[in-house]
Amino acid sequence: MSFWHSAARLAGAFRIRRHEALRPMGAERERGISVVIPSRNGRALLETCLAKIDAQRAPTPYEIIVVDNGSDDGSAAWLAEAWARVRTVTAEAPLSFARAVNRGIAAARYSHVCLLNNDMLAETGFFTALWDAFEQVPDLFCATAQIRFPAGVRREETGKAVMAADHPDDFPVRCDEAIDGEDLTWVLYGSGGCSLYDASKLAALGNVDEAYEPAYVEDLDLGWRAWQQGWPTVYVAGAVVEHRHRATTSRYYTAAELDRVLEINYLKFLVRCIDSRALFRRLWGEAVDRLSRTGRPPGLRAAAGIALEGSRGEHVRFSEELFLALTNGSVAVFPGSGANILLATCPALTAPPADWLRQFAAIVLVRGDRDGAAYNAARLLAAWRWPAASVTTSALPESARPARSR
Repeated sequence: MSFWHSAARLAGAFRIRRHEALRPMGAERERGISVVIPSRNGRALLETCLAKIDAQRAPTPYEIIVVDNGSDDGSAAWLAEAWARVRTVTAEAPLSFARAVNRGIAAARYSHVCLLNNDMLAETGFFTALWDAFEQVPDLFCATAQIRFPAGVRREETGKAVMAADHPDDFPVRCDEAIDGEDLTWVLYGSGGCSLYDASKLAALGNVDEAYEPAYVEDLDLGWRAWQQGWPTVYVAGAVVEHRHRATTSRYYTAAELDRVLEINYLKFLVRCIDSRALFRRLWGEAVDRLSRTGRPPGLRAAAGIALEGSRGEHVRFSEELFLALTNGSVAVFPGSGANILLATCPALTAPPADWLRQFAAIVLVRGDRDGAAYNAARLLAAWRWPAASVTTSALPESARPARSR
């Protein structure tokens, strides 16, 4: 695979990046939530998913839009009979995830859009917690839920998405386990299966990029491009879903096919989204080196062509290095009940002492020291997020640090 590896490296050096203006945000919409659910032959999943939504006490007016994505299981007729208040958008042939949800987004009328997979079961308080995040975080683009799995199933997602890898051969984006009490921590992106978005900001980004086929990475693309505009995404602990993982995709694709799709779409993301030339070259080099080492020829063979396609993206207004440092798993936010904000460094992320949480409105913990990029990013974002509060800096005391293993 040395030829394909060299070709990918060389093509990456010649990637062309073109900038364009943001699209108009459009007219102000009525405040409320438009829930968009893509579904392909998912009648059985929809029965439970819709019942969970119906049991919610939403904090605002809402609508449900099901995109019946090339189904032949009678979903549309069943919805018309059993769920008359659900609006159905029908695609005659199956579409990619991005194309399907974009049809639903186009039909949405409210100020916020919730993308919800039909295999996500929303627990009590789901919509309220997501909605409240927009009241607390300035310029918020996306509030994303905490993802749990059925009992006995390995937890593959959590909702706390970061760009980090423990080993060079690991996929570079992962979900970390949240710490008890952690909430509204900045994350890289929101899961496209259980997140609430500002519809105007979503429109300005052109909704979901349809270059990603048939699924995966389009939500990373959205989160990254929003951060480039200074629009954050946060993890919301109180918005909980249970995920019946890959309940639809596994019926149509093998695990190997899904792995190939993930790798190729990640390469597309790098080419289409990364603005900084130095950052692109680093991440691109790491990606093609990893594909070569781990023996993934389909992705490696596609890499050069993907790089040479070039990209178009919005003018970047917010440092990629800044938000990448903030969302690499080194920063956690803990709401408190006091006044002002504490920014504290620590050797490992752990729940702050209870008496500290009573003293401060929020505690922002940063793993590392004050010389690190994550600390500087957290300091700047804390001042932006809580402009009226003073920010106190400190180090987590020894008594509050986790015990060392012997």
